Amino acid sequence: MATLGLSAAVLLATAAPAWAHDQPDGATASFVMADWMFWTFVLFGGASFFGACAAWKLGHFRDMDDQRLVPLYIDEPDYYTPEWALDDELLSETEQRDPEAPDG
Repeated sequence: MATLGLSAAVLLATAAPAWAHDQPDGATASFVMADWMFWTFVLFGGASFFGACAAWKLGHFRDMDDQRLVPLYIDEPDYYTPEWALDDELLSETEQRDPEAPDG
């Protein structure tokens, strides 16, 4: 364990400085960032295109109108409506006017 810590400390102490801010020289120096952005777009755009085509062929986009209703069938407690609002909504108009009134 001590050897691992010592080797990590030596590695960090002798690491070469990063030349992140050095600009490349030459005629294509101004296109370095544009090339990087273009190839990143091509890579991620191509991967997402092929992923969407695979999902389409596997049928993940079928019956989208029916799939939007699935969350409505999940039975779970209502965590968002406060209890006082539920109490007012559940009472009928006659119970709000006179709770002791007979039905009819």
